[in-house]
Amino acid sequence: MSVVISNEILEKIEMSEGQLQIERAVMLFQQERFTLAQAARFACLNHLAFQKLLASRQIPLHYGMEELMEDFYNLQESEENDSSQ
Repeated sequence: MSVVISNEILEKIEMSEGQLQIERAVMLFQQERFTLAQAARFACLNHLAFQKLLASRQIPLHYGMEELMEDFYNLQESEENDSSQ
């Protein structure tokens, strides 16, 4: 699904397309619809940058078993990709 937001609206709310994407990621993370990893990816930020953004806004992390397993899987996949290159 694609959502098209006109440049006129972005100018009116004084946001770039990237900033709006980050705001959507933060909102979905706060609503617990995204894990930390999913929100960071959606915002096009690395985990640490997204965590720093959340901390600067005093948004607590909700980090449960699902997020731990996803991070573990991503780490294994990353190591496998690095070793195959």
